[in-house]
Amino acid sequence: MTSNSTATDTAQTRTNWQVDYDIDPIEIRDPVAEALGVLEPGGPFVITYRDAVKEAGHSCPTASGAYRIVQLGLDALYPDGYPVRSEIEVQAAGPRDDAAYGVMSRIISYVTGATDDDGFSGLAGGYGGRRDLLRFDAFDPDTAEPTFRFRRTDTDETIEVNYHVSVVPDGGPAIGNLQGILDGSASDQQREAFADAWHRGVQVVLSDDSLFTVDVV
Repeated sequence: MTSNSTATDTAQTRTNWQVDYDIDPIEIRDPVAEALGVLEPGGPFVITYRDAVKEAGHSCPTASGAYRIVQLGLDALYPDGYPVRSEIEVQAAGPRDDAAYGVMSRIISYVTGATDDDGFSGLAGGYGGRRDLLRFDAFDPDTAEPTFRFRRTDTDETIEVNYHVSVVPDGGPAIGNLQGILDGSASDQQREAFADAWHRGVQVVLSDDSLFTVDVV
């Protein structure tokens, strides 16, 4: 809304979240943001899971799994400092149009800045460029479950993260209320039961490190 109406004057300035999650943020440097005075030199962007939810438009085991994949991968790749956008190549084991890899890669790209052929090409001389740092079908994984690799272009160190999505709890019978929510027939009690079960499942993904395997490649 861009008009000077009363509605504009009273517009919300923050998201009215109905759920909260217990998960640490991701801190990552961006050389372009530093060069242009958006960040102090050496200071990071702070990206929360809520930010990832805004990018995806929903919170689910796929979105939360993607957030943990990139968080665990960057923690392992940069144990002694902030990760740096434009120095991180992301390799997805699956194709762009896969239901899981597509959603996950969006969130991982949002955090790392890594893009395919349509991203930021950098300032003069390519400084801070992030184009061609996201690759699909980049390697053959040992499992059918979602797997990503993160490579530091400055050192060539590579970390692989596998998400054991097949063992994520299903949330129980309340998850079956979703169809009623979608067609408008669910009661308030059914909506509340679904939301509680759904977001408890998301929190499990955000909290349980056993759902992920992190390896040096």
